[in-house]
Amino acid sequence: MFGSNTKEKTTATNTLNGTDKEGSATTVIAKGTVIEGKFACNENVRLDGAIHGEVKVDKRFVMGDTSYVQGNIHARDAAIKGKIKGDLYIKEALHLMDSAVIEGNIHAKTMIVEEGARYNGACKIGDLVAAKN
Repeated sequence: MFGSNTKEKTTATNTLNGTDKEGSATTVIAKGTVIEGKFACNENVRLDGAIHGEVKVDKRFVMGDTSYVQGNIHARDAAIKGKIKGDLYIKEALHLMDSAVIEGNIHAKTMIVEEGARYNGACKIGDLVAAKN
């Protein structure tokens, strides 16, 4: 009875903290940091600052409450609490948390949308969509 709830909370906490089950390193972009231009990383990324340009992350991309991206995002998995003005191309799972605001199109294999999350644009979900990313 309690096992499934505990597991769910642990997964959500790990997603927010930018860790994943592979134990990969995480690049942290702190609040107040602004990156201009293309950003690419082959590990997990935790963003609390802002990126003005295209984002490519080979693993998990996590955006905190204070984060902002103006540009397209390409990642394996993503957990979003911040604001995005651009399209998302997620190969696996996309999790829009309660404070997420997306102005752009979404392409992902799977998606979870929490109450309060908002997006304005086309949304394409499924295996065929993910294969094109």
